[in-house]
Amino acid sequence: MKELNLQVEQKYVKKYQAGFPQLVRDMIVNWPKQIAEGQLIRLTSPNQTFLGKAYYGKQNKGDGWVFSRKEHETLSEEFFRRLLEEAVQNRQALFSDEATTAFRLFNGEGDGLGGLTIDFYDGFLLLQWYSAGIYAYQKMFVRAMFDLPFVKGIYEKKRFLREENTHDFVGGTEPDFPLLVKENGMNYATYLNDGWMTGIFLDQRLVRQKIMEEYALGKSVLNTFSYTGAFSVAALYGGALHTTSVDVAKRSVAKTSEQFAINGFNPEDQSILVWDVFEYMKFAKRKEMVFDLVIADPPSFARTKKITFSVAKDYGTLMSQLIDITAPHGTIIASTNYANFSLKKFKEIIADAFQSSKRTFKIRETYQLPSDFKVHPAFPEGNYLKVLILELDV
Repeated sequence: MKELNLQVEQKYVKKYQAGFPQLVRDMIVNWPKQIAEGQLIRLTSPNQTFLGKAYYGKQNKGDGWVFSRKEHETLSEEFFRRLLEEAVQNRQALFSDEATTAFRLFNGEGDGLGGLTIDFYDGFLLLQWYSAGIYAYQKMFVRAMFDLPFVKGIYEKKRFLREENTHDFVGGTEPDFPLLVKENGMNYATYLNDGWMTGIFLDQRLVRQKIMEEYALGKSVLNTFSYTGAFSVAALYGGALHTTSVDVAKRSVAKTSEQFAINGFNPEDQSILVWDVFEYMKFAKRKEMVFDLVIADPPSFARTKKITFSVAKDYGTLMSQLIDITAPHGTIIASTNYANFSLKKFKEIIADAFQSSKRTFKIRETYQLPSDFKVHPAFPEGNYLKVLILELDV
C-alpha cells in the first residue's frame, strides 16, 4: 500500500516527538478530503522531519494510531509477530500464575498498536477491533497469533460495528461454553461468543482480589450495577455474611446464579434482584436498610424506562444515595471506567457528595488499571479505570 504523507502542525510536533501515539486530524495541516480505512501514513513536521508511521482508523475519538517511529517499518505479519512476542514476554508472571487464567494479553497502544485489544481466557483469545482501519489487517494479524504455542482458539468482536455479533469464532478449536477461567483462585463462567460482554471485566482483577482478601469478611454486601455478580463472588470468597446483587437487566439473575453455583455458593442463599439501582436505593433508605460494604461500578451511560444515567452528570447523585445506605464505619468501593474523568476530578465528585451528606470519609486505597492493561507513557488518558476504596468515619 502506498503511504500517504501528512504534515503535523508545528505546535504539535514536540508532542509527537515525545511519543504521542494517536492520529488526530485537527493536528494535521494537509488532511485530505477522502482517506481509506487502513491507509498507511507517514507523519512529518513542516520542515519534513520524520515523526512516525501511522494508520488511519476512525474511532469514537481520534483517527488512527502511530505504530512505529522507524521510517522503514510497516504493518506486516512479521511486525505483528514481534509485538505479540513482546506482549507475551511482558506477562510471564501471569502465564505462570496457576490461580489466574484470564487477563489482558495485548492492550492497544500500550503494547504498540492502538485500536486493538486481546484478552486471554485459558488459551482462548478474544480480539476486539475498534476501527475498520485496523481490521483491514485482520488476516495478517491472526496468522501471526496462531504462531503462539498456547493458542487453542480465537474469537473476535468488531467494536466499530453497531450491532453486537453473537458468534465471532475466527479459528482453532471452539470451547464448550461456559468457558471456566480462574482469577486469584476464584472461578468465573465466560462466554466469548455472546455479544459484547464475556461475563467478567478483567480490568477489575486487583479490586476483586482486595475485596476477597480484606474487605468482605463478616460483612453485608451491596453490589450495584452487578452484571454477572463478579464482585459478589469475590465477597463470598472473602467470607461475606450475605450479598445483595442489583442490576436492571433481567438476565443478571441467571448470570449471577451461574457464577455463584460454579464456586460452590447456593444462589438461593443470596439476594439477586432485577431492579433499577436508583429505585432500589430509595427503597433501601425507606426501609432503613444499611450495608457494611457497598460497591458501585456503573456503566458510563445507561437508560431505563424511568431514568437516564450518565457518569459525567450523575455520579455525584449516585454517591449521595449510596452514602445514605452505608453502615457506620462502612466501606464504599466507588469505580468508573469513564475516560473523560481524571482521577482528580473523580475525587472531587466523591468529596462533594460527602460534603452534602454530613458524613466524613477517608480514601483507604486507589486503583487504576492493572499492569497487564499496559498504558502508553505519552497517552495517560488510556488509563481509564479509577477505583477509590472509601472508609466512612461514622
